[in-house]
Order: sequence, then C-alpha cells, then structure tokens
Amino acid sequence: MTAEATNIPATDQATLLLMQPRGFCAGVIRAIEIVELALQKLGRPVYVRKEIVHNRHVVEDLSARGAVFVESLDDVPTGAVVIFSAHGVSPSVRKAAKERGLRVIDATCPLVTKVHLEVIRYARENYTILLIGHRNHDEVIGTLGEAPDAIRVISSIEDVDSLEVRNPQRVAYLTQTTLSIDDTTDIVTKLKERFPAIQGPPGQDICYATQNRQAAVKLVAGQTDAILVVGAENSSNSNRLVEVARRAGTDAYLITCAADIEPRWLEGRRQLGITAGASTPDHLVEEVVDRLKSWGFTGVREVEWTHENVRFGLPEELTS
Repeated sequence: MTAEATNIPATDQATLLLMQPRGFCAGVIRAIEIVELALQKLGRPVYVRKEIVHNRHVVEDLSARGAVFVESLDDVPTGAVVIFSAHGVSPSVRKAAKERGLRVIDATCPLVTKVHLEVIRYARENYTILLIGHRNHDEVIGTLGEAPDAIRVISSIEDVDSLEVRNPQRVAYLTQTTLSIDDTTDIVTKLKERFPAIQGPPGQDICYATQNRQAAVKLVAGQTDAILVVGAENSSNSNRLVEVARRAGTDAYLITCAADIEPRWLEGRRQLGITAGASTPDHLVEEVVDRLKSWGFTGVREVEWTHENVRFGLPEELTS
C-alpha cells in the first residue's frame, strides 16, 4: 500500500517518537518465563488458568509451544500442572487446586502479591478496605477474594459519594496496580475528604512500570500530533495509556497490531508517538514502526523517560 493510496503524507520530515520505557514489564517477563520453563522442565501439557498476561499474541505463541489455557480449574485434569496468571487468584482458587491434587506454579506478579498481603493485614485489623479498581478485572477479582466481606470496590469519584462503612475511623484504601495515576489521585483525594482517618498502603500500589509508561506518554504528548498505543483491548494498563494521552490533549488510539492502524488517523500528521502496554511483545511494536515507515514516517527517534532494570526472581521449583 503506497502513501498516496492512503492519503498519508510521504515526507522525510514525518517522524515517529518511540517512547521508552514501553512494552514488557518485569512481572510480565517473569510470568512468560515461568510458562516457558515449565514446558521445558515438566513437558507438555502445562495448563494455565486464564490468560497468563492480557495479550492474545503472547497467549497464542505459548499455546503453539504446548501451553493449554483454561478459564476454570474444572478444565484441568486431576494431578496436572497448572500455572496461575500474573494477575493473581483468590484463596478459593488455591483451595480448589489443592483439593484437585493439582501441581501449582504461581506466576502472580510480586507487586500484585503485595496488594494481597496488605488486604490480609487490614482485614485482620477490622478495617473496611476500599479497593480502587475495575470490578471485572482479573486482578481485582483475585484481590477481592482475600477478604470479600471487608472490601468495597471503588471505580470512580461517584462511587465514593455513595459509600457507607462500618466505622469511619477504621478505613483503608488500596489500588489495582494498572490504573491511571491521575484517576487514582482524584479518587484518593475524595476519599480523604470523606474519611479523614483513612489509611493508605505503605508504598505506592500502582506498579513502577505503569507509572513509567504513563509518565513517558505525558512527556511526549505535547510533541506529537497523535499517539498509538500497542496493546490488547482487555489490557487495563494499555487502555490507561490511551486515557492519559487524551487527557494531555493528544489524539490517541489503541491498536493490537499494525493491521489495526486506520490510515485516516494519520492524515496531516507529522509526528506520531508510539508506546506499548506492559504485556505487549516488542515485535508488535517493530511491525507497527515498519508499516508506518512504509507510509512515509521515515524519521524514528527514541524518547526515554527513564531506564528500567527491575527483575523478579523465578519460583524455586523451576530453577533448582
């Protein structure tokens, strides 16, 4: 397809700004490595409950290597190996796996595990826990399962207005790790207005990778005509990147791969920003860049917000 055929300006001045960091975070790298190592060491089949990370390209690649993805433990044969996804699971799922005699390998992101531990601590101390997040997201479902009677899920400032708690002096808030920092800040501010004694997490729950990718978008937004976010439709952190860009006043579009790019989005554009959600493999970004180059965006420049060197350890049963 030529630039003329798509009405995209074929000019050497058309430039792509590749945001850094982008793509895989440490938790996603760890989860994928766990599946790969399990296949190597334990053989096929290895079962994975839910998507290991929210990206169908990753899931399809691991499926081709022998991983079997299931929605429920009922679909896992008794005694088989099952891997829990990076988003974490509730205690009821762990109990069901034990009762079925399944060999569990846990790929839960350590930052999600941190939130689970905070829930357990606050629940033991008889706090009402306000979990800021999206109720149907796998991470929130797993976290909610730690203390369902003590947790209220909050998704908006409007939810705060209708809140009723047992004891306003014993209220704590926690957050889903993949949210928009700006949205969370607004909700926390409102919570503090309603509940002056509210307790927060000992550290920031929103993960370092989510924060860094959002900060990079804010840095680049003012320099671009539009931003393309490469990520899955069900990826919370990818969707938040689109929201952050639009809030900064820049047109932004979520695409799963190069084929999703609509030529009309690019008409009259001279500088495009490119980023990717934390569960997006880099080869998808490379394919997007190659397509845009073929349409006249021949200048490519990396824009780095920060350098990431975080690494999470693997389960001992796969490394010993």
